[in-house]
Amino acid sequence: MRKKTPGNIFASLPRGAAEEIFSCLLEHKGLRIERIVSRGQLTPPGEWLEQEGLEWVMVLSGAAKLLLSGEKRARLLRRGDYMLIPCGRRHRVTWTDTKKKTVWLAVHYLAR
Repeated sequence: MRKKTPGNIFASLPRGAAEEIFSCLLEHKGLRIERIVSRGQLTPPGEWLEQEGLEWVMVLSGAAKLLLSGEKRARLLRRGDYMLIPCGRRHRVTWTDTKKKTVWLAVHYLAR
């Protein structure tokens, strides 16, 4: 487990990073919660992301488009929007806001 004191999801946001920044907030027995900060980054063309476990994501600020394999159009996620990505489902980020930071909360866990 990580920190036991209170934190703030918007504290210490990176400035102008060339790549997405992943920060683990909590990790414990098959559970990982992370903050992801994007600004214009996307999954490289032809690449797909895929996890063994479930991934629940929420956009806390900014906006992004997420495409799941087998779907024709990417889903637009804005502040407050969330979705569950099933185990083994290939997906990719096709766009993130270039004008302001997109802050994601991602929860990775194993289905039982």
